[in-house]
Amino acid sequence: MIKIAIMGAGRMGSLIRTTAEAVRDAEGNPAFEVVAQIGFDLAEAETAEVADVLIDFSNVATLPAVLAYVSRCDCALVSGTTGYAPEQLAALQDLGATVPVVWSGNYSIGVAALRHLTTQATRELPGFDVEIVECHHNQKADAPSGTAKMLLDAVMDAKGDPDSHAVYGREGMCGARDPHEIGVHALRGGTVAGVHTVSFFGTDEEVSLTHRATSRQIFVNGALAATTKLLDREAGFYTFDEIMFG
Repeated sequence: MIKIAIMGAGRMGSLIRTTAEAVRDAEGNPAFEVVAQIGFDLAEAETAEVADVLIDFSNVATLPAVLAYVSRCDCALVSGTTGYAPEQLAALQDLGATVPVVWSGNYSIGVAALRHLTTQATRELPGFDVEIVECHHNQKADAPSGTAKMLLDAVMDAKGDPDSHAVYGREGMCGARDPHEIGVHALRGGTVAGVHTVSFFGTDEEVSLTHRATSRQIFVNGALAATTKLLDREAGFYTFDEIMFG
């Protein structure tokens, strides 16, 4: 049985807990034991029971508590928190020197496939204009989403164009589109779990790739799958793709 601690007691943290407590192994025994769930009182991280893995889908404000708990407990970390500044993400990467860490802006198997397809389409459609549009519920704090940023990285890496750059929305007399720009647009409204579309615009033709999440459950399932696989890894900083498909 894997002992897990959960950072965050909001919608994702609560869903992770209820899902983990319901999972059974091949013999019908519980696969996970939730030994701690840290909510709004981050001081709880200082005394929370030691787990094998900390799962964090909270927000950037909890990072000091996450780092402190992992360091104290010498446990693995599955992180799905987005909106980190470069120096904050670097702090997570530094943890990989001593414990296994996986960070991803999206834990969906379908989104992993979307990234691969985006890379392939970018390479096979040279000269096409690329635009990324993401849509999420009206309570999401960061924009663009972590998934949109990963898709942007996939496009830029596949292009291999040193002049490629992101343009976050457009307004006013912005002029003709720069062939080196990649548009990134964030929509917010209602209870949308997450929709990501990468569109490629050529002369007289268009190709669009879309992933649509209908609930947060897919992200929880992916995170718990990554939790199980991460314990077999040595210390290091891993992507979701590396953990699931490497």
